Amino acid sequence: MQQRELALLQKEKEFALKEADYKSLMKMRDSLLAISDTLQPQKWPVTVAGRWISKVVCNESACGEYVIGDQRSDIWEFVQDSTGIYTKVISNNSNRLIRILSGTIHNEVVLLNYTTDSTVLKAVHIGVTLNSVDSNLIKGTQTITIGANDGCNAKFSVELVRAEKK
Repeated sequence: MQQRELALLQKEKEFALKEADYKSLMKMRDSLLAISDTLQPQKWPVTVAGRWISKVVCNESACGEYVIGDQRSDIWEFVQDSTGIYTKVISNNSNRLIRILSGTIHNEVVLLNYTTDSTVLKAVHIGVTLNSVDSNLIKGTQTITIGANDGCNAKFSVELVRAEKK
C-alpha cells in the first residue's frame, strides 16, 4: 500500500511539472500572438510601389570599375512580401534580374541596401538613399563600396521615372 502511495505521489509530481510547462508554453504562445497582431508588414507607399526606369550616373569615383560620367539604365521594381520590402533591379536589355536590395522607409526617405555574402572574394556594399519621392519621379544617391577596409567608393545620382503601364 505504501509503495502504491509513493508511486502515486511521484506521478502527481511529474504531472505538476508537465502542467507548469504547459502553462508556461500557453503564456509564451499568447505573448507571441499579441506581438504578431501588432506587427504589420511594411509596404511601399502607392507613390513608390511598382516599376520605374532608372538613370544612374557616376559623379565621384575612386574605383577602377567606375568612371565619372558612367551611366546605367535599368528597371527598378519596388515589391513587398510577408518578410519585408525590396527593390528588384532588372536589366533593361535582357530583362534579367541583376540584384535585390532590401528596403526601409524612415521619415519619408527610402533606404535600400545590398551586401554580397561572405563567400565572395570582392565584397560589395550598395546603399541607396531616395529622398525626393513623387508619384512620377524619384531622386536620390547611390554609394557603392568595393572591398573591406581599404576598399574604394563610387557615388552616383539616381533618377527614377515611373514606367508606363502595359
